[in-house]
Amino acid sequence: MKRAMEMPSPEVLRLHEGAVLRVLDLGLRREVRRVGFERVILGLSGGLDSALTATLALRAFGKDNVVLVAMPYRSSHPDSLNHARHLADALDLPLRLEEITASVDAYFARHQDASAGRRGNKMARERMSILYDLSVAEEALVLGTSNKTEILLGYSTLFGDSASAVNPIGDLYKTQVRQIARALELPQVILDKPPSADLWEGQTDEQELGFGYDEVDLLLHHMVDRRHRDAELVEMGFGAAFVAGIRDRIRRNQFKRKMPVILKLSGRTIDKDFLYPRDWTG
Repeated sequence: MKRAMEMPSPEVLRLHEGAVLRVLDLGLRREVRRVGFERVILGLSGGLDSALTATLALRAFGKDNVVLVAMPYRSSHPDSLNHARHLADALDLPLRLEEITASVDAYFARHQDASAGRRGNKMARERMSILYDLSVAEEALVLGTSNKTEILLGYSTLFGDSASAVNPIGDLYKTQVRQIARALELPQVILDKPPSADLWEGQTDEQELGFGYDEVDLLLHHMVDRRHRDAELVEMGFGAAFVAGIRDRIRRNQFKRKMPVILKLSGRTIDKDFLYPRDWTG
């Protein structure tokens, strides 16, 4: 009889912090400068992901080249703005405040039956619209703040928080974001707070997803990085329904990870045959 494998250790997710930071420092500078920018801009939510991104940006470009923007809505928890200010103060960076309440409410005055999901999507896209407008005024490239867990699960808003020019933390699972943030000694109040998109009162990521980041990150590592099949994952000790649900979620949200599909008519269609790296200049 085949013996079931032991549940894999969370230690497989641990990173060499110094090596990761060297790669992120060099890579961030290279990817921003190769398209002609010296400055960067990002939204600071008061959460861990944007706090780490801001810290990485400061390390890479210096305080004169990082623009931080807080964009609260009237239902945002007061701690979100308080924590954003705390992080900005810790980094000795100014924090620009851009309220989104008036513009979001003006739209939903005509759609008063809109669900919480629709309202949350509108807020996320409003914030990214503001960042891209300010990126022109500040001559700064927009940095993304979505981690690998969110990207794989589609836990983001298309053309909202998922939009950016460069994303320094997109290959870090949420638990790895926390590890690197601890290594950089980010404020404890931000390290300890429950992850939340703060789209409505009391909302937390793990409550909405239905599982914890520690649990899903371990599964995603073996499913995506190690390429184990579902039967192997179940044999490792992951629940069959959990494995199937996560696999389905990754597949269903693939469209969020791709540029818009162009229907093919010509001999060289842009997303199918005309394929060049983003810095192609020939």
